[in-house]
Amino acid sequence: MDYTIHYDSPLGGITLGSDGKALLGLWFDDQKYFADSLAKQYEVKELPVFEETKRWLDIYFSGGIPDFTPPLLMKCSDFRKSVWKIMLGIPYGHTMTYGEIADKVAKERGLENMSAQAVGGAVGHNSISLIIPCHRVVGSSGSLTGYAGGINKKVQLLTLEKANMEHFFVPKKGTAL
Repeated sequence: MDYTIHYDSPLGGITLGSDGKALLGLWFDDQKYFADSLAKQYEVKELPVFEETKRWLDIYFSGGIPDFTPPLLMKCSDFRKSVWKIMLGIPYGHTMTYGEIADKVAKERGLENMSAQAVGGAVGHNSISLIIPCHRVVGSSGSLTGYAGGINKKVQLLTLEKANMEHFFVPKKGTAL
């Protein structure tokens, strides 16, 4: 059985999902791929993992850097899991490009190269937003693209983290990463 709870953030409602022990989802209520890793049948219930996650979110949204990570359950393919684990290593207030992540995945898998577009798909389907910081992934040209929660939220999150926004821009539709 899966469980959910709601969290009111400064950027809008967030739904948390769990299998009862670990966090399997954290979605802005209006984001693309909402609840994609949640079972069709679920129950609204307060759980220790939700309390821990809400504490993490409270620290984060107050401008602090949480010094812990709630237990996570990445319900996804091995490829996506490898991309998500790299995203977990992007420091607060910093960014990484899709290409840089592709290079790391290729190296881990003993490949010559990896498609940045394939990485983009894995980043875009991240079920545990914020904690797995997909908002810190940018295009190689500095374009702020590909955030399932919306580009406006991505800008707000990077601003909250005091990321250097000097070289970032929001691309026009149809612009390549």
